[in-house]
Amino acid sequence: MASATTAPGVLGVGVRRRAATRVLRPLLMLGGIAAVAIGATWFWLQGGRYVSIDDAYVRAAKLAVSDDISGIVGEVLVHEGQHVRRGDPLLRLRDRQVRIALAGAKANLAQTALTLESMKRDYRRMLSDVAAKQAQVESDQANLDRFEHLVKSGGVTRVEYDDARFKLISDKAAVESLKDQASVQLARIGGNPDAEVTTMPQYLQAQAQVDEFQRQIDHTTIYAPFGGIVTNVESAQPGMYLAASQPAFGLVSVSDLWIEANPKETELTWVKLGDPVEITVDTYPGHVWHGTVESIAPAAASEFSLLPAQNSSGNWVKVVQRLPVRIHVDRKPGDPALRAGMSVEAEIDTGHTRHLADLLP
Repeated sequence: MASATTAPGVLGVGVRRRAATRVLRPLLMLGGIAAVAIGATWFWLQGGRYVSIDDAYVRAAKLAVSDDISGIVGEVLVHEGQHVRRGDPLLRLRDRQVRIALAGAKANLAQTALTLESMKRDYRRMLSDVAAKQAQVESDQANLDRFEHLVKSGGVTRVEYDDARFKLISDKAAVESLKDQASVQLARIGGNPDAEVTTMPQYLQAQAQVDEFQRQIDHTTIYAPFGGIVTNVESAQPGMYLAASQPAFGLVSVSDLWIEANPKETELTWVKLGDPVEITVDTYPGHVWHGTVESIAPAAASEFSLLPAQNSSGNWVKVVQRLPVRIHVDRKPGDPALRAGMSVEAEIDTGHTRHLADLLP
């Protein structure tokens, strides 16, 4: 009797469960589809806002330290990894040879000044010679005029008259010659006999030689053009010959740092200057830097290659290009040290949002 009375109750529960299952199953299926659709829509709406770039690296201002003169390294004033400030001496070349040349140039400058002064005085002497010879010409002309009257009356012979005439011609020619010599001397001193010696071309040329050797002496010591860390210092040793423009060692800035990202061209649709960027460095997982887009290259990296791609065969394959993007890093006290060449991941927030209306035709 007990089993007969409980069987209908159990059967009723099972019927109700099956009925509930038939109702919930479609609801769950529809709910799952709706959740996927909503999630996909949300991701699509947010998908055009952020640009993630893993092809990015830390870059820094760097310099291969060199000089514009040649010489023997006399002293290396820094050591590997040393922090230097702008204006700190890095390396000094031996300057004895240049100082000897400078002394010779200064002596030549003094001699040039004396020579020019003597040329000015010589020009004035030539003018005096011209004046004296001109007076002689006037005397010759007076004698010839007297002889011309006397030769008719027999007071002088024809030979004496001819001698006076030829003497006048010779003295006139001498005057012209002296004038030509004075003109040449005047040209040598620049056309102005009253000009200061220090303004004349010969003096300026000698002064330029002095200035050049003084410049070379000043450049025998190489100074840091910016603050940073010196590296590869062991490549420069005292006693080695350092040619002009030959790198001695490297200098890497610790303050002028930036991120160079290389996104695909298809990722730059909404990227613009000033967009905020989140930066993570592989060396320091979990630490986040913030920055802004500072510049976008006007040309793809391939445009600067020595051998740009040419489509001469007609078999063309489209390759997505990459355009360098420079990102300014906001660094704060206590941040880990960033070093040139570190791998970086950057995420740019373009601020662009999609709208459902964009899906409509």
